[in-house]
Amino acid sequence: MLVKDIMQTEVITITPLATLREAMAQMRRHKVKSLVVERRDEHDAYGMITYSAILRTIVSEEGDIDLINVYDVCAKPALIVPQMMDVKYVARMMISQYQRRVVVLESGKLVGLVTMNDIVGEVLRLADEGHIEGVRD
Repeated sequence: MLVKDIMQTEVITITPLATLREAMAQMRRHKVKSLVVERRDEHDAYGMITYSAILRTIVSEEGDIDLINVYDVCAKPALIVPQMMDVKYVARMMISQYQRRVVVLESGKLVGLVTMNDIVGEVLRLADEGHIEGVRD
């Protein structure tokens, strides 16, 4: 199974100059727990901002969410994988790097996002269909 088979293609992005308030509002509006942080130019890297990172920043900095920008909080560079990579390698990479999400690029262009939930959901679906031994209830 390849990344392209399970990736989410509707990726919500945000500018690095947005405030944490704007990021949280966008997350709420789109019902997502993370946003891909856009590159400033073609030589820049994509980043990732999550609810956890925002909450950690607010608690530790006692910061005003209107004064802290996304670029101050985001993880950059985000973990990147190609859409033609086998999902088992992506899962291994995510586990070893303690990441729950990876950005999918093809020819330098953002094409998707894969989360741990996407991978686990697919494994469970395959197990239910009898394609994976030893994973059933």
